[in-house]
This record gives sequence, C-alpha cells and structure tokens, in this order.
Amino acid sequence: MPFPRPSDELRAIELLGRVRYGRLATSMRALPFLAVARHLVIEGRVILRMHRGLGCHESCDGSVIAYGADNFNSPASADEDLWSVQFTGPAEIVDPDAGQRKLFGAGPSEVNGEPFDPVYLRLDPHVVHMHTLSFNASQ
Repeated sequence: MPFPRPSDELRAIELLGRVRYGRLATSMRALPFLAVARHLVIEGRVILRMHRGLGCHESCDGSVIAYGADNFNSPASADEDLWSVQFTGPAEIVDPDAGQRKLFGAGPSEVNGEPFDPVYLRLDPHVVHMHTLSFNASQ
C-alpha cells in the first residue's frame, strides 16, 4: 500500500500520467547513463518498460535511479504551464502481470536496429521534484 504523499508529490505523479515516455538516469561503470523508457504509475510507484538491449536494467536493479519526464514538446499556452517532474528512489527488476503489460500498449518494433525486447523496472519514488514554466499572455 503506497504511503500518503504531500500535494506537490501527488501533482507530480498526476503530471507524469499525462505523458508516455521519459528518461531514466543511472550510473553504469561509474559513468552517467540516460535511457528512454515508457512508464506507468501503479499504486504510487513508477513502472518502467525499456529495451533489454540497452543493458542498463541490470545496473538499476537494487540501485537508486532517477526518472524524469516533461511536456516541453507541447506548445506553450496561457492554458497550461510547461512542467518537468523527477522521481528518485530505489529500483528493482519486476515482471508485471498480463493486465499491467497490456496497459503499456504496443512497444516499438526495433530499438537501435534490434528487435524490441522489453524489460521492466519498478521505481519506488522517495524524492520527487516538480518544476513549472509559466507564460503570461503579454509575452
């Protein structure tokens, strides 16, 4: 059962649900590494689907990772701010049930020229950051 979260954390999780992809940040062989991932929020945790061929899932298993997403590709408007969210916490390799896998939808056919081979991580967010960029009509 997820623990209660302050309103900013709840807002960040709600915003994450508005986009499908983000970027996972981890360390591989003592060097920073970024990878694209598809995400879902299930019971207050972030479930990531990525390509096994990237090789970072093994480095992430049992480690603290960061995952971020944003709507920066959306046109700025007076109706909606641009935003960015980041979740940091421990991750572990998981095997989602069939219903959860279906929620992810179809994956890409290839990643870097290889057939897509999905692997899943669960991120338990311990630290959540949210940033917004507001624009007024006079700009």
